[in-house]
Amino acid sequence: MSTPVMEPEKRNRFTLPSFGVQVLLGLVLGVALGLVARSMGADSVDTSTGEVDPNWLTETLATVGGTFVTLLRAVVPPLVFLAIVASIANLRDVTGAARLAWRTLAWFAITALIAVVIGIVLGLVLQPGDHTSVTSDAASAPSTTGSWLDFLTGLVPANVLGLEGSASDDGSVGLSFNVLQILVVSIAVGIATLKVGDAAEPFLAFVRSTLAVVQKVLWWIILLAPIATVGLLGNAVASYGWDALGSLGMFTVAIYAGLALVIAGVYPALLRLHGLSVRQFFSGAWPAISLAFVSRSSVGTMPLTESVTERNLGVPRSYASFAVPLGATTKMDGCASIYPAISAIFVAQFFGLDLSVTDYVLIAFVSVIGSAATAGVTGATVMLTLTLSTLGLPLEGVGLLLAIDPILDMGRTAVNVTGQALVPTIVAKREGILDQEAYDAPRGRSVWREEAARTEDSARAAA
Repeated sequence: MSTPVMEPEKRNRFTLPSFGVQVLLGLVLGVALGLVARSMGADSVDTSTGEVDPNWLTETLATVGGTFVTLLRAVVPPLVFLAIVASIANLRDVTGAARLAWRTLAWFAITALIAVVIGIVLGLVLQPGDHTSVTSDAASAPSTTGSWLDFLTGLVPANVLGLEGSASDDGSVGLSFNVLQILVVSIAVGIATLKVGDAAEPFLAFVRSTLAVVQKVLWWIILLAPIATVGLLGNAVASYGWDALGSLGMFTVAIYAGLALVIAGVYPALLRLHGLSVRQFFSGAWPAISLAFVSRSSVGTMPLTESVTERNLGVPRSYASFAVPLGATTKMDGCASIYPAISAIFVAQFFGLDLSVTDYVLIAFVSVIGSAATAGVTGATVMLTLTLSTLGLPLEGVGLLLAIDPILDMGRTAVNVTGQALVPTIVAKREGILDQEAYDAPRGRSVWREEAARTEDSARAAA
């Protein structure tokens, strides 16, 4: 008589929740810690200058969130340059590359125009400038402004890397970058590699190899996003609380109503129009949308946006590697359409100035043509000042809105990134190159595990 073989006892393995769940948990914990930090009050206030010394919890939250944003910004210059050069080089393998490029830009403009019209209508209906308790004492011109002359001259790179240096009072020199200038340099280099031909192959091999290394470093940074969520949102709640939102309540409602109409109304309508499942799109793009909301950086989210666009939404890699980086620097339905439209109307109403039909046409024009001025990192102050200066509205109105800008920027960036994934998907569908099977596939696998597996496979192949 045989003895039955007993199966070894299965070990209970602890598995982390998905990235999206981690971010949601970070949002909840961030709000909770932010409320606790705000209830603790400031450690001290300098009566002579009015400067507030935040408590230890607020300082910790600010440090955690600020470190994450600093890390993202550190990899932006090489990431943009390498991604654009590589993507332009990839276009030579795409049939009808010029047509794809123009149709991508056309859909960028179409969706931007729809978004800005929604913003104008909401501004006129809700009249946020007439329903606010903020006082004129808060009005102040921003330190960074935008004008058409600055925009055009800003296209000319100061140097190959698009870096700018500035000396501080202590004698140290700080470096900053202009994403728009880096974009111009990258496009020029990418086109040059196509013209050079076979002689550029060693350079392209170096670019692709370096891009893989930079993207791997960025993946490590992105993995910190759930922790950074706690710091970023917690600091926003602790620093601004509900007081600022209360004084600009109708303006906040107008902005988020516009963002909601675009992301939950316009985008689904376009998807249905092209026979695509709305649920599949948002479930596939969710990792990038959630990271965009937390990081407030379209460029920082770009590798994840490209990954989900390619693997979850079925857009060919050769096309996605061009369209997504381009969109990350120029496609801004939240920052460059909804926000400046409602903000310009708010400023005009606050200062008692009337806008004509021509002014509304100018708002739409600036939003569609000048969206590249936002340059895809964080914030939309440059785009707003460009709109206000074009309309002849007082730039001091920007100071009225800065108090709640971080809170608004989360929603704006989420809409930006959603549009950056949507347009390549629509264009690929219209051109007949969309992998419908990949688009309709179940979303059981994690994009993070797939990325790790692909990196390991590449390493083994190289060995």
